[in-house]
Amino acid sequence: MNNQLRPMTLGEILDRTAELYRAHFVLFAGISAIFALAMLAVELLYLRSLYILGYPNMMSHWQWGTASAAVIESLVVLLLAGLSIAAINRAVAWVYLDKPATIRAAAKSVLPRLRTYLWLMTVTAFRAWAPFAAVYIAFFAVALTVLPHNFMSDPMAAQTAAQHNPQAALAAGIGMLSLAPFFVLALVYAVWMSLRYSLAVPACVVENLPASGAIKRSIELSLGSRGRIFVLALLVYAVRMLLGIIFGFPLIALAVKHPGQPLPLGWMVVQQIGAFFTSALIGPIYSAGLTLFYYDQRIRKEGFDIEWMMQAAGLAPQTMLPATDPV
Repeated sequence: MNNQLRPMTLGEILDRTAELYRAHFVLFAGISAIFALAMLAVELLYLRSLYILGYPNMMSHWQWGTASAAVIESLVVLLLAGLSIAAINRAVAWVYLDKPATIRAAAKSVLPRLRTYLWLMTVTAFRAWAPFAAVYIAFFAVALTVLPHNFMSDPMAAQTAAQHNPQAALAAGIGMLSLAPFFVLALVYAVWMSLRYSLAVPACVVENLPASGAIKRSIELSLGSRGRIFVLALLVYAVRMLLGIIFGFPLIALAVKHPGQPLPLGWMVVQQIGAFFTSALIGPIYSAGLTLFYYDQRIRKEGFDIEWMMQAAGLAPQTMLPATDPV
């Protein structure tokens, strides 16, 4: 791929991402499937815990424990997704510089620096999404003023709560409307900060940087290209949503047919299996695109294409290249 070491437009990066994905589908989908399978196992364990607790008629004193377990489960899934991104970044870096790449080598490459990757993802996620989470908790707290204590175990109770206490419902509505501007601002802030940190994982993977160094590196490299990265994220999100609708159509139809009724656990398992295929198929696209943006920004800002040609010719020391070759 050495002939691609030049600045690229957004359209060229998107085309090159699609080309990479088609040409190395087994490699990227295989890497993504490893971590998606781990995510599926976590999701199924969570559903199993709901079954043990008597879903959908869980006892009231288990409701908050179940909610806490759902939060922990979501965090574990996010970290697994982050590790998948790191492994795919490594594979794309190898392919980009014409190095051999395998599924096994890419998956194993995250192990030596596992703590660094997890810490990097935790820090960037907290910095970007902490305000949004705070507003979300405030929304939830306001909802508790109108919803009954058993709303998590009895969906119909939530629907009739407003009828039983209209004054509380009005107060909750006013509170939520008051929080709406903060919700929007927190969401905008989260997206902007995520774009600033979007190249942190590729920088950490390729340059073997610590978490703090990767964050600073991402802020510098992403400057001037955050709008293009946002377009990539939107396109990938749209494709993911489309696949989610396709795989989840039976569940959507069931929910429409039986409004207010909890979904059967068997159907929820089917939903998670659909999410597994979605993650395995779509996950590599965004990761590959980010890695191409990382190299494109280095070419634009640092002349990486010239540096790489000199290194290939033996005229310069090898610096800031993928440190781990596949074995």
